Amino acid sequence: MGILGLLIGSFINVCIVRIPEGESIVFPPSRCPRCQKRLSPLDLIPVISYLLLRGKCRHCGEKISARYPLVEILVSVLFILVYRKYGLSFSALAYAVLAAVLVAASFIDLEHMIIPDALNIFLGAAGLLFLLAGQTVSWRQALLGFAAGGGILLLLGYLSVWILKKEGMGGGDIKLAAVCGLYLGFERILLTLMMAFYYASAIVLLLLLAGRLKKGQYLPFGPFIAAGAITAALYFNEIISFYMRLFVRT
Repeated sequence: MGILGLLIGSFINVCIVRIPEGESIVFPPSRCPRCQKRLSPLDLIPVISYLLLRGKCRHCGEKISARYPLVEILVSVLFILVYRKYGLSFSALAYAVLAAVLVAASFIDLEHMIIPDALNIFLGAAGLLFLLAGQTVSWRQALLGFAAGGGILLLLGYLSVWILKKEGMGGGDIKLAAVCGLYLGFERILLTLMMAFYYASAIVLLLLLAGRLKKGQYLPFGPFIAAGAITAALYFNEIISFYMRLFVRT
């Protein structure tokens, strides 16, 4: 699963670069963005090629972003975690697809402050297929999750405009939360959003303390939704058990 994750991570890098530009993710083959030279198979070995080439294009010497090996390693680690949780099953395939698309959405949002509709549509379609195959949650859970995920963020968006007089939640975030709810169901999407706000609060606090975030500055929320969804998919039972023990003790 780790090797498969590296290979899928390499493809996810292509999606991160091309989808925001409206380009095909299949053609033309991978090339250097500066000199436009087509990359050979030896240049496309996940992580290893980056290390061997010392982070530079073989042809023109242009620096290659460290995002490439980072994404490959991240997807590989997530695939391993999914395999450890769900074994070799169709459910594992379902959540591996979810993780891979969420990685793509996160890095696009970080760079462009958008979550492309193409990713949300693909994730929604994949979620429906796995739902029909009985590999994720029940139809009731899926519909409730879809409504809760999108509805809660939509409400927060309206409240932000009404009270703070500014946009507080982007349309891409709302759609992403909705399709994650379709995948995860009602309880898990609630945990997803709770964890997303926890993660966001921690990062905002760290950035403020470091002087890297200015008052009123927007921060993409997509990566936090993604982190929350992956957390809920992998560790829902463990987190709920922890809170129950904490509640019982108090």
